[in-house]
Amino acid sequence: MPRVVLYSHDAQGLGHVRRNLAIAAVLASRGGADVLLVTGARESALFAMPPGVECLTLPALSKSPAGEYRSRSLVLSLPALIRLRARTIAAAVEAFSPDVLIADKLPAGIEGELLPTLDLLRARGDVRLVLGLRDVLDEPRVVRREWLRTGAQELMRTAYDAIWAYGDPRIYDLRAEYGLDPSVSARVRWTGYLGRGSGPEGDGCGVPGPTDVPAGPLSLCLVGGGQDGFSVARAFADATLPAGTGGVVVTGPFMPDDQRKELAVHAAARDDLQVLAFVADPGPLIARARGIVCMGGYNVLCELLHLGRRPLVVPRVSPRQEQIIRSERLAAAGLVDLLSPERLSPERLSAWLAAPSRPRAHPRQVVDLDGLDRLPGLLHEVLGSDVIREPDALAV
Repeated sequence: MPRVVLYSHDAQGLGHVRRNLAIAAVLASRGGADVLLVTGARESALFAMPPGVECLTLPALSKSPAGEYRSRSLVLSLPALIRLRARTIAAAVEAFSPDVLIADKLPAGIEGELLPTLDLLRARGDVRLVLGLRDVLDEPRVVRREWLRTGAQELMRTAYDAIWAYGDPRIYDLRAEYGLDPSVSARVRWTGYLGRGSGPEGDGCGVPGPTDVPAGPLSLCLVGGGQDGFSVARAFADATLPAGTGGVVVTGPFMPDDQRKELAVHAAARDDLQVLAFVADPGPLIARARGIVCMGGYNVLCELLHLGRRPLVVPRVSPRQEQIIRSERLAAAGLVDLLSPERLSPERLSAWLAAPSRPRAHPRQVVDLDGLDRLPGLLHEVLGSDVIREPDALAV
């Protein structure tokens, strides 16, 4: 039984947690692996761990509106917190003794905290290292500048055996957009988008939908973790819903308390609106929804596309351009409707929710959504491969 470590720095939102839990579930159930998820989000405890998966939570980071990292709770400087996290990661990984480590997004980890662990595993010589990249990271000039500053491409070239790209190059080809050199591009394996898998772990790990939502058709608003979703949620709460439709806003656990309370007070004055703080699996709500307004996060769009839904996306545009780029590409492919944040208003949401739906092709006919189903095969591919990284792996 192979042992796999999934590393995710998790400084903002629930996106990394949701994605890595989905990956862990399929690697455990169909890849035959024992999986240790190392995450920086204590909110991972909100989710049931799939069989064969355990979670180690690191002392948490947070991100300022300007995109700067800092300690979330402890009164520690950022360098002191990074040292604590780096030693914790290395000790846990050494004790777990994995066959594969899969790092999420950042080759060196946040502020280089993964480098001691990579040194440790490289010294063993028989551990496969995989970098997992979502479809869009940020606008290309920003990513190229960050990668140059951190030596990320050199680390990809010399430390990693494979790069799993969780997307479809017909929508966004990160090899070309971010200027991957040929030796790194050769290690890219496209998984497709991580829509729900076809196995038993593809049903949200058995998490039921909320039981306190009245029966009947819904208009639904999803804003991810919620830390910057208030403007979308408030515009939805002020919108006129189609007749016979109840409204549900899922704020996410990171929405500030005062904003969530304001939405709750507003909803209490209406008989057709309900506010939920957190839903572990939004699938049952999505299945009932006639109209869905959301932000442009990777996970929610994978979920909606997998279920054949066409949402109205109001993406985040700062401090990173990830959501607007993804939303524009999916809109150009005819898979979502797009509303820029500066045009957001209750009236525009009301008009979109009231518009009659038109027959459309299922998104699966346009974009590859089978990423989770491919991961067990990719795991066994990398386990069976020779080490291909170059020798001076961590000279960065």
